[in-house]
Formats: sequence, C-alpha cells, structure tokens
Amino acid sequence: MKKQHILIAVAVTAIWGLNFSIIKIGLKSVDPLILAGIRFALCALPAVFFLKRPQVPWRHIVGYGLVFGVGLWGVVNLGIEAGVSSGIASLVLQFSAFLTILLGAVVFRESLSRYQYAGMAVALVGLFSITFVTDGTVTLAGVALVLVGAVSWSVANVIMKKAEPKDTLAFLVWASLFAPVPLFLLDLVVNGTAGYAALPEQLGWSAILSILFQAYPNTLLGYAVWNWLLREYPVSTVAPLSLLVPVFGVLGSVLIFGETLPALKLVAGALIVAGLVIGLYGKRIGESGIARLPSSVSR
Repeated sequence: MKKQHILIAVAVTAIWGLNFSIIKIGLKSVDPLILAGIRFALCALPAVFFLKRPQVPWRHIVGYGLVFGVGLWGVVNLGIEAGVSSGIASLVLQFSAFLTILLGAVVFRESLSRYQYAGMAVALVGLFSITFVTDGTVTLAGVALVLVGAVSWSVANVIMKKAEPKDTLAFLVWASLFAPVPLFLLDLVVNGTAGYAALPEQLGWSAILSILFQAYPNTLLGYAVWNWLLREYPVSTVAPLSLLVPVFGVLGSVLIFGETLPALKLVAGALIVAGLVIGLYGKRIGESGIARLPSSVSR
C-alpha cells in the first residue's frame, strides 16, 4: 500500500475505535435506542435521494438494515449503557470475526482450519478473563449485550456477502432506511414516551456532535473509504489493519473517560487481539514462515 493510503486506513480505524467513546458521550443524555435511531436516520437521509437503489433483492436491503442498525448498534448502545466501558466494548465486539467464520462454515459450507479453532480458544480465554475485572468498567449484562451485537454483526456480514452489492455505500444508505422506525418503536415499548418528551432538552451540543460523528465520519465516510481501499488493494493487505480498532477504542476510553488499565485488563485485551491474529492470519503467517526457511530445513 502507498504510505498515504496506509495513513488513511489507520485514520479510519481510529475513527471507528473512537466511535465507542463518542457513543458513550451521547448516551449521557439520550436513550440508547433513540440515539441509534437518529444516527441511522441521518445515514439514510438525505443521501438516499442522491444514491441509486442498489440492484439487490429487497430482503437483503431490509434484512441488513434491521440487523446492522437494530441488532448491532442498537444493542451495543444498550450494552455500553449497561456498564461496559467503551474500550471493553470495542474489544468484545471483535468476536464478530469468529462468529462470522462460524456462520460462514454453516451457510457457505466453508471449512475451519486449526488456526481458526486455536484463535477462538485464545480469544475466549481473554473474554473469560475480562469478567474478572473489578474496576467498574465491566458488567456481565453489558458484555452479554455487546456479544449479541457481535452475533448481529456476523449475520450482517453474511447478508452483505449474499447480496454482493456493487456499490456498498448505496447499499448501506438504503439499508439504513429500515433501522430508525424499529429502533424508535422499541424505545417506545420499553421506556414509554419519557425519552421522547425529554429529547428536546437532552439534545445539547455534546449529544448532537455525538450523533453527527456516528452518522457521518464513522458510518458513511468510514465505510466508503474502507470499501474503496478494499477495491484498490487485496483484502489480505487491508483487513489486518482493522485490528487497530480495539486499540484505538481502548485509547479513546483512557483519554476521554480516564479508564484505568490494570494488568488483568491488559492481559485480557492482548489475548483477544492475539486470538484474532491467530484465527484470521495464522495460516498465512505460518505458510510465509515455512516458505522463508532454507530448503534443507524445510525438508
């Protein structure tokens, strides 16, 4: 990759990692489901009037909007509100990579390698370790909700793979149309009208900036740039950079909210990231290592 493109990719991962802290700022005043609903309303409007509907079945567009908007970000918002720090949320959500692999094995009959099994085992040890963190940044309910979000993300990935839209930005914009109403209705069912009655007073500058950041730099710009990089370079070159997302997620939580990083949390985070590296890139790293060995040794 060209140096400037590497910097652009790192900037996108920084935006995606920082987004978890930005969400938490918005949640200080706005209900989680309403916050997500406004975010996806802005993702869809007015962009939907300028981007042609992608030529994929409606079930894929609607399904992706519901799973990505409601199942992923609506639920992750609930998880952060339930007591998980933005840094921990960014780590736990990375389990979507393994869940996508498992779903791929079921839906697309893809086989799993020993590296993927080993990576899952290492990451699960890290996840289990997180539950022993006692500094107030982890709750079982919050972790469980973020894991549900990870499941939703993996389902969304499968829908995207089945749909195979030529214009992924247009697909995201049109799919976003189907997230706000369910999110708003769910909040109405769960919390009644209280959140809507208080919304005019809750929408201060911090909440407004949080929503704008989530909708534009994080969602529309981030995905547009990332998909452009995937078209310009091999997936194997671009995808590994996504491992920086939880790193920036933790850093953002430390800088903005003063989250502490005791040894147990660092070890747990390192295990999760190590598991991702082993599961996603272990085979490639192993094969490249063998290829570099002298012929007499490789025999």
